[in-house]
Amino acid sequence: MMLHFLLLFLAAFGAGLLALLIPGWKEKSFKLGLIFAGAYLFAITILHILPELFADQNSAYYMGLYILLGFLLQQILNFMSSGIEHGHIHDHGGQSVGNSVWTLMIGLFLHAFLEGTLLSKQPMLAGHHHGSETLLIGIILHKMPEAFALVAVLMTRMKKPGVLLLLIFFSLASPLGMISTDLLYDQEVIGRGTLNILFGLVAGGFLHISTIIFFESSPQHRFQLHKLLIILLASGLAILTEFII
Repeated sequence: MMLHFLLLFLAAFGAGLLALLIPGWKEKSFKLGLIFAGAYLFAITILHILPELFADQNSAYYMGLYILLGFLLQQILNFMSSGIEHGHIHDHGGQSVGNSVWTLMIGLFLHAFLEGTLLSKQPMLAGHHHGSETLLIGIILHKMPEAFALVAVLMTRMKKPGVLLLLIFFSLASPLGMISTDLLYDQEVIGRGTLNILFGLVAGGFLHISTIIFFESSPQHRFQLHKLLIILLASGLAILTEFII
C-alpha cells in the first residue's frame, strides 16, 4: 500500500515538475503520450474493471446505472477542470483554458481522489484472480499527462512557488483516495455496496476520458497511421499486463 502511495504521488509530481522545469516542451509529443495513456486506460477499463464489476451478482443489475452516472459526473468535472483530465491546455483560440484556478483544482482533485479508490486493498470482486498492478499502471499513465497539462495551465496564471504547491496538492489526491477508502471500509463506515458504486462511477469516468481522447486525436476524422499504431501498442500492453501480471 505504501509503495502504491509513493508511485502514485511521484508519477504525478514528477510529470508536473518536468513541465515546470522545461518551458520549451513540444505539444505534439505531449499529445502522442496522451493518446497512449488514453488507449491503455480504455483497454484496462474494458478488460479488467468492467468484467469484475459485472461479475458481482449482488450489484450487476444496477452497475450499468452506476457507470452511466460516473460518465455524467465526469462531464460535470470536465466543466470545472476545463478538460485538463484529457489533455486540454488551450481552447480553440489558442488561449489557456478557462475557469478559475480553484475551480480547476476542485474538479481535478475530485476526479483524482475517486480514481484512487480503485486501488483500495478491497478487491472489486471477492476472490478475484487479478491483481491491482494493471490498474496502478493505467492510473499512473493517466496521471502523468494530466499533471503535465495542469502545470502548463497554471504556469500561465501563477508564479512557480504557487504552481509547485498546487502540484503537490494534486499529486496527493489519488493516494488519499486509496487510503481513505481502506480506512472507511476497515472502520465499517462504508460497505461492499458503497465500494461497488464508487468503482462503477470511476469506470464511467474512465470511459468518458478515454473516448474523448480518442475522438480529439483524429480531428475531422482523418486517418493518421502513427496515432493508430500508438493506440494498438497501448492496447497490446494492457492485454499483456492483464493476463501476465
